[in-house]
Amino acid sequence: MAVRQIVLDTETTGLRVQEGHRIIEIGCVELVNRRLTGNHFHRYLNPERAVDQGALEVHGLTDEFLLDKPKFSEIAEAFFDFIQGAELIAHNAAFDIEFIRSEFKRSRFRKDVAECCTVIDTLSLARQRHPGQKNNLDALRKRYGVDHINRKWHGALLDAEILAQVYLAMTGGQALLFTEVAADSATQFVAEKHRPESTRIEEQESPTLFAEEKENQAHNDFLNLLDKQQDAFCLWRQLESAEI
Repeated sequence: MAVRQIVLDTETTGLRVQEGHRIIEIGCVELVNRRLTGNHFHRYLNPERAVDQGALEVHGLTDEFLLDKPKFSEIAEAFFDFIQGAELIAHNAAFDIEFIRSEFKRSRFRKDVAECCTVIDTLSLARQRHPGQKNNLDALRKRYGVDHINRKWHGALLDAEILAQVYLAMTGGQALLFTEVAADSATQFVAEKHRPESTRIEEQESPTLFAEEKENQAHNDFLNLLDKQQDAFCLWRQLESAEI
């Protein structure tokens, strides 16, 4: 029996669903029996709200660019049809799944991915295999020899393509099972997407911060931002985990 998996990533207006933040980009690629088929799902979305500056510096998707894009409710059924019954694979999966569930609840197409899909979190998987090491997507890509594919920005489809290769390498030693069409799709989207030079950010070390009890919420929000920028737990959380 064929095993179908969907590797996915999202970009959002900000970090917290509880503050009304929304998905602005969804990227998914399909694996069947551990081989990329070339089938993918990719949409930019109008979030009906402004993009936070911190999020803009990560993905470069402006309010103006998103203004004429479809709303999630308009693509909800097509997205659900693409992922239904599959095993979902995401890096820091709790973040993406929380946003996806929230979007489905907002739409009239009221579906719950928890009822139709199982989920694999590659960040948790990487932390188990490489304790005490940096496990963001770029670090894993380098560790497993996955091609860079001109990754200068956080983009949902491109990151899903890279994550698929990383997952294959991390779980079976086969990183390069792309068909030509699958490999070309991410490069084409990146080449066609113009992102302003001013939104480019460089990877940098995160400072270790200590918070008092009364500052916990603000401190956690800051760490969530660092996690999203690095596709992984920031240095502070890695040190906390190492001490447990």
